[in-house]
Amino acid sequence: MMSKMNTEQRNPRSMNLDTLSVPEMTELMNEEDTTVTKAIRQSMNQINDLISVVIKQMEKGGRLFYIGAGTSGRLGILDAAECVPTFGTSPEWVQGIIAGGEKAVLEAVEGAEDSEALAVKDLKDKNLNEKDVVIGIAASGRTPYVKGALKYAKEVGAQTGSISNNPDSAISELANYPVEVVTGPEVLTGSTRLKAGTAQKLVLNMISTVTMVKLGKAYENLMVDVQATNEKLVDRSKRIIMEATDCSIEEAEKYYEQSHSVKTAIVQILAEVTLGEAESLLDQKHGRVREAIRSQQ
Repeated sequence: MMSKMNTEQRNPRSMNLDTLSVPEMTELMNEEDTTVTKAIRQSMNQINDLISVVIKQMEKGGRLFYIGAGTSGRLGILDAAECVPTFGTSPEWVQGIIAGGEKAVLEAVEGAEDSEALAVKDLKDKNLNEKDVVIGIAASGRTPYVKGALKYAKEVGAQTGSISNNPDSAISELANYPVEVVTGPEVLTGSTRLKAGTAQKLVLNMISTVTMVKLGKAYENLMVDVQATNEKLVDRSKRIIMEATDCSIEEAEKYYEQSHSVKTAIVQILAEVTLGEAESLLDQKHGRVREAIRSQQ
């Protein structure tokens, strides 16, 4: 029953929420938010196991799908969308799916989250296969749409993970790699866009960032696969080259203009090779800058 769920309980610290002043209310919310990272720390082993399998499957050419309803679905879409400009990935590589489709990103779609069959259809439309990973996200841990997605993913042999905010949740039982971050009662009873949503966002940050770094999308702590789609990002690309190689802005501009690739420019400068050689080295090392440079030392 929903009433027995951790995330649906009333928070004793906020029983008089409507009587608090603005400073009192924000202080309470801030104090409650500090508990989120502590809850995540309790689940680090689960998170690490899930990330490891995501890396493994993506190295095989698999895709990552986040799937959820409401806030959970929107957070998955947000994380997936950010992978494209941050890590230079194809939009197909990491995808967010929400119950009710694109319309549900901006407004509630009644009944969509209650359908297991709808999730199956949505994943079939993506041609889900055994190389892929499906991560179901649901604060309650019992959303039918997410349960349907995980069941179907298992049928086709895809790897499955889950992120929920209640202990012993139904989606944890269905996932190969469950993550449970127990965030407790919300300041506003049942409003899981608060602590539960914050926890989900932080876990998704870890999944996408660690996966992409391990797949060669960073050099040191620099975003070397950033896609320069506007003037600000072109400037950032040149500054990344400067940071990585300790070269001048003039040199950074010269090498960047040759390939419009941050990675290629860095390898050219640090490995002291031509444009063609840098591109070849990166191809041989699957886009990993550090390995490409080391191969010439």
